[in-house]
Amino acid sequence: QVQLMESGGGLVQPGGSLRLSCTASGIIFNIYYMGWHRQAPGKQRELVATITNGGSTNYADSVKGRFTISRDNAKNTVYLQMNSLKPEDTAVYYCNWKNLYGFDYWGQGTQVTVSS
Repeated sequence: QVQLMESGGGLVQPGGSLRLSCTASGIIFNIYYMGWHRQAPGKQRELVATITNGGSTNYADSVKGRFTISRDNAKNTVYLQMNSLKPEDTAVYYCNWKNLYGFDYWGQGTQVTVSS
């Protein structure tokens, strides 16, 4: 079973930046999209950003202009560059890859805390 491994979370001050990484432990065929979700305490998990196999990107309105999703196929890795972070970005961030058959792969989550 292929696993997704996230890294890059941590504590950052408002206005700061973090880059999250998500690497698959093996090859996942027929990828439809790779993406990031987040879940804040007491809230539902929400979609943050996705990038399709064709390279098209999509962002939640709350992060447009601040976050950038990208991928490195050679490294089997997807990234989330987060700039101008706000306290409301505090959440556990989950990597999610979906294949063409609708099967979801999830990472274990990485905590991002934005606080002064």
